[in-house]
Amino acid sequence: MPEITRFKAFCLEKYKCTHNLKGNEALSLFNQYGVMSYLDSFYDVLHTYGDNYLVADIDEFIAERRISMPGEKA
Repeated sequence: MPEITRFKAFCLEKYKCTHNLKGNEALSLFNQYGVMSYLDSFYDVLHTYGDNYLVADIDEFIAERRISMPGEKA
């Protein structure tokens, strides 16, 4: 399995556990807000950070996307 795939699975799992979500709920959020593409684009930097930073960064990314997407709740 490629390292980037492992990293994205790790981020998804950490996000799911931190927010007490089911796997499909976390994946749905990641898909809805383009988190996987974000993780792909910034893998070189993001994979060097710890769990808490990654979850906080994903939270911030989703929050910014919610603000910029009409009809979404912040």
